[in-house]
Amino acid sequence: MSKVLNKNDFELKLRDMGRMYHIHHPFHIRMYQGECSKEEIQGWVANRFYYQTAIPIKDAAIMSNNPPLEDRRKWIDRIIDHDSVGGGIEAWLELGEAVGLKKEDLLSHKFVLPAVKFAVDAYVNFAKQSPWKEAAMSSLTEMFAPQIHQQRLDTWPKNYPWIEQKGLRYFQKRLSEARRDVQHGLSLTLEEFNTLQLQERACEILQFKLDILWTICDALYLAYELKRPPYFNIKDCHAQRKITSN
Repeated sequence: MSKVLNKNDFELKLRDMGRMYHIHHPFHIRMYQGECSKEEIQGWVANRFYYQTAIPIKDAAIMSNNPPLEDRRKWIDRIIDHDSVGGGIEAWLELGEAVGLKKEDLLSHKFVLPAVKFAVDAYVNFAKQSPWKEAAMSSLTEMFAPQIHQQRLDTWPKNYPWIEQKGLRYFQKRLSEARRDVQHGLSLTLEEFNTLQLQERACEILQFKLDILWTICDALYLAYELKRPPYFNIKDCHAQRKITSN
């Protein structure tokens, strides 16, 4: 970036970074094409749940860094979306049960891969340690999320008919929530990141978040498609993360 961009051009630049969104990862491509095994779907659901449980913690960390009252009020909605009765966490537990996983196994995170844990924890730590505006705009991968949720709603019923339909509630729920959240996060970013240095910083932060999501898929690809989970070549060391399909 050689000069400060006006709001329209800056938004276009941010949206163009969607070409690096994890919807383009080989693991996700196989998923929506119907090529994933039951174990791969279960592995994705179990590992992604660790990310889901981190979202309200991340959002609470942003609020703890003291954004203005109006921004706090909007950010509270995000926490409620995930942590309330019938919210995102419960919807993901329903998804887990729909793909044949036990609720207690999801809650214990027993199947979470080390690389997934490192990536998600890095995101939470970033939210805790960064100025609230930087942490807030890291959520802008939500610009690309409705497409990936709609893709699952469109392809899973046909490609994975063994998944109980009630398990798809999370994706339906997030279609409207993500669009609402983007309106706030994007307007904040366009308004506050208004110098060349700040706009470059915003792109770095969005790339950091894209890297986290891509890294999660890398770990899943290695463990479930290539059959090389952590310590795969050391006897008995990876057994605790092996999912047995029901």
